[in-house]
Amino acid sequence: MVNYEEEIRQSTMNKIDLSFDVSDEELIQIIRNEIVAKSKEYPISLVERKNIESHVFNSLRKLDVLEDLLADEEITEIMINGPDNIFIEKKGQVIHSSEHFSSEEKLNDIIQSIVANSNKIVNESNPIVDTRLEDGSRVNIVLKPAAVDYPILSIRKFPKEQMTMERLRGFGSIDGEQIEFLKKLVESGYNIFVSGGTGSGKTSFLNALGEYIPNDERVITIEDSAELQLKNVENLVRLEARNANLEGKNEISIRDLLKSALRMRPDRIIVGECRGGEALEMLQAFNTGHDGSCSTGHSNSCKDMLSRLETMVLMGAEIPLPAIRQQIASGIDIIVQLGRLRDKSRKLLEICEVEGIENGEIKLNPLYQFKELDEKNGRIIGEWQKTGSLIHTEKLIANGRA
Repeated sequence: MVNYEEEIRQSTMNKIDLSFDVSDEELIQIIRNEIVAKSKEYPISLVERKNIESHVFNSLRKLDVLEDLLADEEITEIMINGPDNIFIEKKGQVIHSSEHFSSEEKLNDIIQSIVANSNKIVNESNPIVDTRLEDGSRVNIVLKPAAVDYPILSIRKFPKEQMTMERLRGFGSIDGEQIEFLKKLVESGYNIFVSGGTGSGKTSFLNALGEYIPNDERVITIEDSAELQLKNVENLVRLEARNANLEGKNEISIRDLLKSALRMRPDRIIVGECRGGEALEMLQAFNTGHDGSCSTGHSNSCKDMLSRLETMVLMGAEIPLPAIRQQIASGIDIIVQLGRLRDKSRKLLEICEVEGIENGEIKLNPLYQFKELDEKNGRIIGEWQKTGSLIHTEKLIANGRA
């Protein structure tokens, strides 16, 4: 069937009149005519005809073999290591897909099509780009010379429906007691930092927290590639960073956007992810009266996140460590640690309160922790245990939620 597909694709391209715009309907009819013609030489079943029609149309008008993978809602990640090696994550398992691109050139065409839609550039001079698809899926692209063998394309898909805490509860990622606790914190304006490893669900969790933001507040989101879906926030401003152009100019960094956001009269600022020097601006935003702000970062634990924040601030400015720790302790109220367990399930692992500074170190007050109890049929059984009580209740009291 693959050979038929390529032959039909070539014959369809030969039939298209390039001097006129061909509509999708006209293109489909041309493809069908070519399939009928080819079926006179070789028997092609109805199922094969439908598949060939879909694949050829997608290769000429859409994202080729990616279209079927993107349409499958059970697939959460697509990893393309060159034209012949496509891996997908489905139901937590990584599988080698049978799909492949017809050539490296075709893969490069698809990559250029993706970046063009978001007004970005990727080439040998600028081989690494983060962007997104129209449905909000996050895309990372690495070309030669950074990618040694083939172009690399990684796509992180997000649910079409906004993630909610109840959906996370249905997945077993969180329990009712923690949901009620976090709801009170968000409504009362606690600054929350969500940390976790790659694929632990930080963006989805941030989306879920967003449903508790009061409707009358002005929220500004700042991201490398716009992914957050805060659909219940009416007064929402979405800002997105931009890479430098070929001349090394016109870059818009997270730091630039944070500085600009402070002039937009925000009630809350949400930074999609802190990776470097922008952590300093993020902490300054948290410390300038924007209660209820949120951000995310990569770490292995709540304690580890504090060390990483210190390192990230030092990447952006030479500030004494005690001053950095004071900024962190006064800016961040709560750290939520997410993780991915060995059974591939995503879980809330820990909620800690940033208590303050003690003997020059930031002191954490653990509030909830997930404890493993058993393992049945490859699934981890556990429960969330309350390990402490909130010390800083001033915001809860001020909002009548204590």
